[in-house]
Parts: sequence; structure tokens; C-alpha cells
Amino acid sequence: MDISVIVPLYNEEESLPELYSWIARVMEQHGFSYEIIFINDGSTDQSWKVITQLQQQAPEIKGIKFRRNYGKSPALFCGFERAEGDVVITMDADLQDSPDEIPELYDMVANQGYDLVSGWKKKRHDGTFTKNIPSKIYNATARKVTGLALHDMNCGLKAYRNEVVKNIEVYGEMHRYIPYLAKVAGFKKIGEKVVSHQARKFGTTKFGLNRFVNGYLDLFSLWFLARFGKRPMHFFGFWGSVMFLLGFIAVLVVGGMKWYALATGTRSPLVTSTPYFYLALTTMILGTQLFLSGFLGELISRNSTERNNYNIEKEI
Repeated sequence: MDISVIVPLYNEEESLPELYSWIARVMEQHGFSYEIIFINDGSTDQSWKVITQLQQQAPEIKGIKFRRNYGKSPALFCGFERAEGDVVITMDADLQDSPDEIPELYDMVANQGYDLVSGWKKKRHDGTFTKNIPSKIYNATARKVTGLALHDMNCGLKAYRNEVVKNIEVYGEMHRYIPYLAKVAGFKKIGEKVVSHQARKFGTTKFGLNRFVNGYLDLFSLWFLARFGKRPMHFFGFWGSVMFLLGFIAVLVVGGMKWYALATGTRSPLVTSTPYFYLALTTMILGTQLFLSGFLGELISRNSTERNNYNIEKEI
């Protein structure tokens, strides 16, 4: 199979028939063998009914229905697990991503040797202050932290070699950083392509401003996991040891000053009446806790349970 198209969706019943027709038309024009995997992320409208009706007409359609809303990352994870195409394309269901981009994205992966190609919506049809400006700031920060020169890391329209999606784990809300996940997994040829951005035709956006706050938190988490996820002791153990050592030295200094005062008959306050003693003890305690956190992190990382288990109500 040439292409797997993965479409996560939440309450997009109006756009699904047109999206399918558009994808099918592009695939037939270029002679691609393909499948379309719709992941219904707990929609409360008639999205699943529309998917089942389309599937009866088109056997290349597959569908997954979550029992509740989990989010875009879990939807992509389940889609990646089932994708059979040599090239995997992801796109949003709201018709803002153009299926006409698929042939060029396919060519970049299949023939030009890219592991992953991320779309870049250079000209956007979104609000300037609600999406465009925050998106530019967010992407600038992501470029700095990840080392990937991508202008639109969170673009839903992406193309991957099948090997890539089978070797990355998308969980939580980490779909924003799939290119970085691929980089961490060892895939080096990651590029981008300017893609057209359509104005929303049906419904309303499912993402608010809180996604930018969550995005920064996820970026820090991913950076930390990439560097210390397999060796948390290297971070917590190091800084715990440093803090404990500083606190221990401070206690020795306070105790030494008290001993010197007693030896010379100099009047001095009680050790426990000075704030330095308590600061030193606090530093030692925090250092010990950090060290133990690193040790527990090592144990958890070696015995972690599966975190990508989702309640799938139906699958076609």
C-alpha cells in the first residue's frame, strides 16, 4: 500500500463527506493505493454514523471510535499502530488541510529520502492575536529548544515513512512535537513544505489559548525526557548531591564557628538560634529528596506500565 491517511476528528460530521471525496479524488488522479483511517475521538455529534456510512461505500475507509474524548495524541497513536502504507499522511478533519498536498508530500518521503516532512502554513486564515502571533512565539521557542529549523512544528498536515510512526510513542499532548520525537528516535532527515491553509468551512475550532501554555509545559517535559528520561539519576542525583554537599559544608562551617567560639571563650549565640543552621539543614534535606527522586525515577523507568491503553468502543 502506498499511503495511509490518518484523520483524527472530534465533532466534524459536516466536513467528513467532503474530506473523503477530496482525498479519494486526489488518490485516483495519481494512481495511489491507499487507506483512510478516521479516529473518532469521542464525538458527541453524528460523526461516527457518517464514517460508517462512508465505509459501506468505500472499503478503503477504516474507523476507530473512542468511548470518550482522549485527545489528538491518543488518536494519532492508535492510527499509527494500524497504518499499513509505505508513507503515512496525517491531516485534520476540518478541511483546513488540503489533500492536494498529498502527492508532493508523498514524493518527498518516498523518492527524496525524507523521514518526516512537516507542513508549514506560511499564510494562515486564523486570528492574528489569538493564533498567529502566539503560534510564531511558540514555534520560535520550539526551534531553539529542539534544534529543528521548522516554522510550524504543530501543523496537522505531515508525512512520515512508515518506519517512523512505528518507532515513536505519541502520548499525552505530545503530538505538537512529533518531529522532535522522531529526531530523538534517531531519524535525521526531517524537512518541511509550505502548504496551503484553508479557511474553516464548518464548525468551530477545538483548540483554545490554553494549548500554548500546555505546549510550553509539554516542550519542557519532552526536552527533559529526551535528555534524562532513561537516566533520571543523572539529573536528580547530580543536583541532589550538590545541594546535600553545600548544606553539609554549611553545617560544618556553623559548627566550626561555634567550636571556635567555645575554644576561645568568645561569647556566641546558640547554633539553633541562627538562620544559617536551618538553611543548611533544609538544603541537605532537599538534596536528599532530589537524590531519592532520581533513584525512584530509575525504578519507575525500568518498570513502567503501558500508558497508551485507550477504551475503543468500535472499530471498522
